Amino acid sequence: MSDTRLSIEEATALVVETLLRCKTSRPNAEAVARALVGAELAGQAGHGLRRMPSYCAQALSGKVDGMAVPQAAETRPGALAVDAAHGFAYPALELALDWLPDAARRQGVAIAGLRRSHHCGVTGLFVERLAEAGIIGLMVANSPAAMAPWGGKRALFGTNPIAFAAPLVGAEPLVIDISLSKVARGKIMAAKQKGEAIPEGWALDAEGRPTTDPEAALAGTMVPMGDVKGTALALMVEMLCAGLTGANYAYEATSFFEAEGTPPGTGQTLIAVDPAAFGPGAGARFAEMARLIEDMEGVRLPGRRRQALKRELAHGGIPADPKLLREIEAIGR
Repeated sequence: MSDTRLSIEEATALVVETLLRCKTSRPNAEAVARALVGAELAGQAGHGLRRMPSYCAQALSGKVDGMAVPQAAETRPGALAVDAAHGFAYPALELALDWLPDAARRQGVAIAGLRRSHHCGVTGLFVERLAEAGIIGLMVANSPAAMAPWGGKRALFGTNPIAFAAPLVGAEPLVIDISLSKVARGKIMAAKQKGEAIPEGWALDAEGRPTTDPEAALAGTMVPMGDVKGTALALMVEMLCAGLTGANYAYEATSFFEAEGTPPGTGQTLIAVDPAAFGPGAGARFAEMARLIEDMEGVRLPGRRRQALKRELAHGGIPADPKLLREIEAIGR
């Protein structure tokens, strides 16, 4: 099977026009398109076009309100509460990102918390946007329960990504984006769609046994990154983006993949810091550390691979599975 190549404009139009057929407003469809195409350009296909069948099914069923208009309120000079209104996460995230840079410059630090939200894709994209505006960004997000506390059997935590980005003087930002499972759950979803096995060590089945079957993995639990340390960080994320904001904890959230059920109602928290909060020179200091890393043989600075891939795909086109494209193009017709 050979992939079809889509330009950024073609991929964007595909997402927007499909969502418009699925009870979604144009502003929301355009926000989703920016995020999904951004995920493809970052090499994260599991958070890209492959999300379209489930996104559209949920918009059609009403599990996601495609017409939702997110609302934001400043609860403190440096705090923004954002209600995603059970719509897609991306319009609400863009609302937060529009507010955070200036708020961080005024206060030194600013925080935005989202509730009644949904799948937020590649968290690194959002902190990178802050760094491109000259602001340090930290983001945490929760997702439906997929990991158990270390030594336990009941999944209480999501795979709960953590992302960080810092501006570097004279260079593209440093971007760190990690899932707290050994791999992102989206990779398992993508393997299931392709009919491929997954490597052993990624997930456990419902009985707690290692599995290479993506369907069994999706019905079971994910293996945490760093064992007990990974589940401790997952708990931290749950507190920051659900306990703090009033969003659903992972164990209260419904699936991001299925059209049935109530809205997931998950949360995201973004923290923005002005590098000049403690005086000038932080950006140059960040760049100094980054240069030391990049000067080492065999070492790559976090974010550089995907920044290079973005340039490559923007020029050469985004690879897309023809079968998936046919499935997307048939939705809502």
